[in-house]
This record gives sequence, C-alpha cells and structure tokens, in this order.
Amino acid sequence: MNERGHVPVLLNEVLEHLDSAREGTYIDGTIGLAGHAIEILKRNPRAALVGVDVDELALTRIKETLEPYADRVRLYQADFRFIPELDLDFSSVRGLFLDLGLSSFQLDSPERGFSFNREGPLDMRMDLRNKTTAFKIVDSYSEPKLAHLFQEYGELRQAKRLAREIVARRKARKFETTVDLRLVIEQVCHWIPQKGKVHPAAKVFQALRIEVNQELQGLGEFLETMAERVPAGARFAVISFHSLEDRIVKHTFARLSGGDGRPAVMRLLTRKPVTPTEEEMAFNSRSKPAKLRAAEKL
Repeated sequence: MNERGHVPVLLNEVLEHLDSAREGTYIDGTIGLAGHAIEILKRNPRAALVGVDVDELALTRIKETLEPYADRVRLYQADFRFIPELDLDFSSVRGLFLDLGLSSFQLDSPERGFSFNREGPLDMRMDLRNKTTAFKIVDSYSEPKLAHLFQEYGELRQAKRLAREIVARRKARKFETTVDLRLVIEQVCHWIPQKGKVHPAAKVFQALRIEVNQELQGLGEFLETMAERVPAGARFAVISFHSLEDRIVKHTFARLSGGDGRPAVMRLLTRKPVTPTEEEMAFNSRSKPAKLRAAEKL
C-alpha cells in the first residue's frame, strides 16, 4: 500500500513479468497514483521511468511522491495511445506497463462521477479537457444508440429496456447525478442485492465510461506500434478489468506472437491471464476482476 492508501494490483506479478530489475527505461502508460512505478524505482536504482497519464489531477497528485526519484522520472499528460509520438529514446525501453482500470483516487472522488455508490455529477472524464461527459451521452443519445452502447460495452441484458426508460424519463427530468441514474437502473433491472452478484449499474457505468473516454479505441494498434519501436527483450505487461479490454490484449499478443501466420515479433509470457490470489482479493476487493497478460519482444 502507498500514496494515501492506494493499493497497486498484482504488484509482484507485474514486476516479475516486466523483469524490472534490469537497467533501462520503463514506461508506465497509465501511471495513475504510481503504485507500480514507485516500486520499480525503489527496487531498481538503475531504472528510469517515463510516466504517462491523461488525468492531470493524478499527475499533480503524484509529483510529490515521485520527488525522491526526480532525476530518473519524466512525466507526460497524454493518452497512452500517443506515447509513440513522444520524444523518447525507445531503444532503451525494457518494459511497458498499462493498468487499464480506474485508480482508487478516481473511484473515491464523487465529483469525478465514476462510482454509482457515491453521489456526484455524471461526468466520468479521465481527461478534463474532454468535452464529452456521461451526462451529455445520457441526455442526448437516441434510444437505439443508448441501447447499443449498454449492450456492446456493458453487456447488459436489459439494454433496450433501460434505454427506453432513460429516454422517456429525461423528457420530464434530466439525469443530473450518478444516483439519479443508479435508481432508474435498479428499477428497470429489478435489482435485489445478492452476495456475489454484480450490480447492473456497474455494467452501465462501465459502458458510459468506455464511451466517454474512448477506452477501447486504438488499444490493439498501440501495442502493435510499440512492438515495432522497442528493442529485443523489452517486455509488455497489461492489466485489464473487463472482458472487452482483455479480449483486445489477448488477440493482439496472439497476433504479435505469430498466431495469424505472420512472423512472430513477440513471445507470450502468459498463456493464460494471471489473476489475483485469494489473499490479494481478500485484502483488496477491487483487484478481483484484474487480468494480467504479458509478452516479450523477440
């Protein structure tokens, strides 16, 4: 645990698959609260870190934490998909890491609107420069477009019914807050809390967050581009938290390792995804859906 209670997920597994004791540069493309990044710097005095995050508030928050390692750290506010365009010496890269989940800082900040358990505005923007918010989507998308969104990105069985109800209700009263939306979701889905059952709002909020931040767009292409830039021996480690992202990472690594008949440029380090232990899940319940996949440049 570090940075005001932040718990990095699959920490030891990430460091192992990155082989992070080697000298060189490590890129954390979603640095967030820097849980994994700080451990790399602490444990390896020969490591340099490039930290990238689209969330300006997260970068501001971690600057003080990273101050002891300032001579080995460079921070950039950018979407990880733009890393290939940064002025970096990619020949020195030994590891690339992505944690595609939300940080505790984002989830626990009601004003960001990411959590349906905390009342706040329907925002959900990672990048506050983004003009699209969850409110704008809920308030303006057509019924078919909302239904497609909830079905495609949330895998919600009641997608059409929920879209119909949202469009009908917003004519009388706009959905201003996370709780406004959650209550309608609970009514439409006839939600009754049961142990081990996923709240339907989790699926809807996931769908809205993906749409607001265009989270799936360009992920596979980014990994393929980076595989061309880094030297042999560089390792990629990616943690995903839902099946849509995991599927993209899985298929991209499969292609890069020769699964589509093309010459392999990487080798898989994880035939199956690495998941948290029972002990980690008991200590940090937010780690439960995490899946780690890794590959090495040939």
